[in-house]
Amino acid sequence: MQSVSIEQALLASSQKIEPVDARMLLQHVLNMPQAYLHTHPEQTITSSQSQSFEQLVARRVTGEPIAYLVGAREFYDLTFKVSPAVLIPRPETELLVDLALERVPNDQHCRVLDLGTGSGAIAITIAKHRPLTTVIAVDVSVDAVAIASTNAKEIGVTNLKVIHGSWFDVMQGVQFDLIVSNPPYVAEDDPHLKQGDLRFEPPLALMAKGNGLACLQTISAAAPAHLNAGGWLLMEHGYDQAAACIKLLQQAGFKSTFSAPDLAGIMRVSGGQIENSI
Repeated sequence: MQSVSIEQALLASSQKIEPVDARMLLQHVLNMPQAYLHTHPEQTITSSQSQSFEQLVARRVTGEPIAYLVGAREFYDLTFKVSPAVLIPRPETELLVDLALERVPNDQHCRVLDLGTGSGAIAITIAKHRPLTTVIAVDVSVDAVAIASTNAKEIGVTNLKVIHGSWFDVMQGVQFDLIVSNPPYVAEDDPHLKQGDLRFEPPLALMAKGNGLACLQTISAAAPAHLNAGGWLLMEHGYDQAAACIKLLQQAGFKSTFSAPDLAGIMRVSGGQIENSI
């Protein structure tokens, strides 16, 4: 195989995939910061590196997400390991973390529950920013529990416990000050499931029955029994589900219900507060 330089490899691959994707993949293969690619364009890469890069480019051509190809994704200034067993953390989900941190004092002990934790991005970020808080993360996927546990260890949070289970089934008699969740909320017949990254992500973490509302309904109905007086439930949902979520929260007895927009102006998170514990 003829040796090529960093610049040549990037130029060739940019005919097949987006240049930004090519840089991320080559950065991963070389295990170098992106700035290195810019400052050393003439450096020759080895034949094995070139082969690995070309294989990743070929997989990207089929649409496989960059996060799965490199095995990691940035979220809230932290780096999380990901695999096809978990959803890829998305920028819009940072809103859920922002709203959660607003409701968890920095100088007090609180108990937080993250339902359907996946990679652990939400739970670990909260635990990292609120070290006095005890965070419990639950997921029905054994693989997701393993990935979240690895991420917690590598990021260095010690105030987090990851548990295998379905929603509140493993939380009988346990109360929290805040419950957060980014549950499956895509309708089973949604055409977006056949587009982009969603084609490669785990269906169990994406789709929900009842036009995408089944999991949101289950969580909102059961959450009051697991919240202390004054506790909050915050849920991420689809672009057109805010009104339905507010209705579900109110039916479950939540007060001070609200919906908040992400950076694109889409109502992305809805929540409510329990005035009296059940």
